[in-house]
Amino acid sequence: MEQNTVFGHPKGLFILFFTELWERFSFYGMRAILVLYLTAETLGENPGLGWSNEAALELYGWYGMLVYMMSIPGGIIADRWLGQKKSVLLGGVLIIIGQFVLAIDSIMAFYTGLALIISGVGALKPNISTMVGGLYKKGDIKRDAGFTIFYIGINIGAFTAPLLVGYYGEVVDWHLGFSLAGFGMILGQIVYVFGQKHLTGIGDSHQSNPETAALMKQPLTKIEKDKTIVLMLSFLIMIVFWGAYEQAGGFMNLYAKQTVDRMVFGYEIPASFLQSLHAFYVIILGAPMAAFWLWWKKRGKESSAIFKMAIGTIVMGFGFMALMGAAYEVSVLALEKASLYWLLLSYFLHVLGELSSSPVALSFITKLAPAKYASFMMGAYFAITGLGNKVAGLIGEAAESAGALDVFTGVTIFCLAFGLLLLVFVKKLKALTHGAEEDIN
Repeated sequence: MEQNTVFGHPKGLFILFFTELWERFSFYGMRAILVLYLTAETLGENPGLGWSNEAALELYGWYGMLVYMMSIPGGIIADRWLGQKKSVLLGGVLIIIGQFVLAIDSIMAFYTGLALIISGVGALKPNISTMVGGLYKKGDIKRDAGFTIFYIGINIGAFTAPLLVGYYGEVVDWHLGFSLAGFGMILGQIVYVFGQKHLTGIGDSHQSNPETAALMKQPLTKIEKDKTIVLMLSFLIMIVFWGAYEQAGGFMNLYAKQTVDRMVFGYEIPASFLQSLHAFYVIILGAPMAAFWLWWKKRGKESSAIFKMAIGTIVMGFGFMALMGAAYEVSVLALEKASLYWLLLSYFLHVLGELSSSPVALSFITKLAPAKYASFMMGAYFAITGLGNKVAGLIGEAAESAGALDVFTGVTIFCLAFGLLLLVFVKKLKALTHGAEEDIN
């Protein structure tokens, strides 16, 4: 009904928007300072743990993988027992506790805090995205626009966190940065709890609805199996994409700290600040990119989700080509520091690739996933993101030993080749789904 909408979208969308905004604030705040904290010297005004780059990147890879891999049990728990709504609340509470445990200056507290955050994100992340899809009826043309709004919320949190958490963590005190991320998550949970009246009937446990409970026991139909095939294909693409993209929080973060000239008008920009660039680009490019793909589709061009993901992977490759320029300046031209503009250009291209892939994938899953496995399939997608994070960590470790130029070149070639291969076979890949993908174009 009209009184239950804002700008033509359900009010519940904006409750989930603000909840996810603060969850991402917490996550990206952590992402901005984790490897910097691990590698910071143990002595000084703001001591860290004094780890080597290799050890820090290894932990970053494991953390990035596990924080998303836990989305699978998080999705299963929601589908079978708690429902999405309660799982989101549980996840938020675990994240809050984890962030404040990290504020304690103890190695035991550090690992305990990481474990709590990993568990919390696993419970929250897949289920809140599935709830967004549940706000819209089947075939509602506003669904994709709703996910675009939701994605903007993600990136507002991702933009502000590196600036606030990054500054207080890197410049003032690491543990203060960790606790600041926890305060942000508290705000998110307050919005979520008091906004429950706008989420009536969304994300409830299947056990509370006899019809849904009966549906959960039925085997998958052929059409549902076909749609699952499409999802598996998209998951493979996203492993490659996230393996390249998530260099930002690991090796590229350290690279910016140690190798890039960050002096601007006599002021040295903290390395963690650069983590906000991705989100800033998403906020300013999100609407133009959505308009471009709509214009592209209206011209009768190929606009399937698989096609968009392939384009995103290719553009990601060009982003690493820009990083090759930075590495060339240092290793071949023997400059002391690489120019900052290479990093600015690289992040810009990475975001163009992201906007062709990530929001498309979120909407894609809510349309194609069988109802009985809705949260599980969203959890599987985020688990794939986790595998991409682990791949990113391995690439970062390789760059420490093989050299940045060689690794950046290798990632560039692989992304371009993989994306082009997908474009060559995109129509055949669509045919393998027996027409299931036609439902989503």
